[in-house]
Amino acid sequence: MREPTTNASPDQSQAPAGSVTSPRWVREAIPDMTTLEQQAGNAVRPFTVQIPEDALDDLRRRLASTRWPSRELVGDRSQGVQLATMRALHQYWATEYDGRRVESRLNALPQFTTEIDGVDIHFVHVKSEHQNALPLIMTHGWPGSVIEMLDCVGPLTDPTAHGGTAADAFHLVLPSLPGYGFSGEPAEVGWDLARTARAWSQLMRRLGHDGYVAQGGNVGAGVTDVMGRLGLEGLAGIHTNLLVPALNDPASLPDDGDAERAAIKTFQTNGNGYFVEMATRPQTIGYALLDSPSALACTARKCAPCTCEAVRQHPQGCVPCSTQCRKPCTTSMNLSGSSMCGM
Repeated sequence: MREPTTNASPDQSQAPAGSVTSPRWVREAIPDMTTLEQQAGNAVRPFTVQIPEDALDDLRRRLASTRWPSRELVGDRSQGVQLATMRALHQYWATEYDGRRVESRLNALPQFTTEIDGVDIHFVHVKSEHQNALPLIMTHGWPGSVIEMLDCVGPLTDPTAHGGTAADAFHLVLPSLPGYGFSGEPAEVGWDLARTARAWSQLMRRLGHDGYVAQGGNVGAGVTDVMGRLGLEGLAGIHTNLLVPALNDPASLPDDGDAERAAIKTFQTNGNGYFVEMATRPQTIGYALLDSPSALACTARKCAPCTCEAVRQHPQGCVPCSTQCRKPCTTSMNLSGSSMCGM
């Protein structure tokens, strides 16, 4: 884990970018910098999530005016998210989902914003009370946000309270990718994995973490993988829960990786329609995603059919995914009807 590779960064595909304009309440939640802070250029500013009630009212109105397509013509999910699944999720959003609970959960942690490479980056920064804690930056996936990592905060920063030892402690940094959550929107193209990796390196230096490790999953795994390949200063090691090189080159898997190669082929031929659309025509799909919460059905493509009871029982209030996905689904976490899924 502590021996990152140092070869030049590969030709990685760009993560689906948040090219669609954020809702007003997201933009206004990021405080304006004073003239002095603008001159300083590297100010770290405290941040608090404040969701106006009229934004939640607008979400409910948009849910109420949803126009449903006809039912799928097959008995499985091969045509996309099933109508019954979306109706159940829609009912939960409209009548039971508590956006204030998400707001409170985020605000219980130290949050900040800072400008890096022209973009305001939102992040959670929780310092461990244990001496010699190791700084760790964790990057979320798509569609997602820092919310998918909140359950890790306690065990990683205070391991002795969760059955571990002080030697297991980390200082935790959870940034929101550019264009996601409460981070700002890039005003230009080019925010690929390598640019984000370098921004994370700058963020860690700005926070005083001269030596650190990195972890990520999904798109976050891509960022973390590139961080290791770039051999960024101070980075001691990386961990990913997605084998990025295998997605780019399935032939690189070991000889006994036939099952994994078959799974990758299935994804590439039948499971990545949402990714192709986002990666190649983000502006086109963005009109629907920003205007209609129900259009976020694309993010439920790989999730198991939802049940209201499953939604209630999940600690984040979202639909558990199938064993194929193996991670919490963040679809129902969206409060704004925007393309920044997970918030």
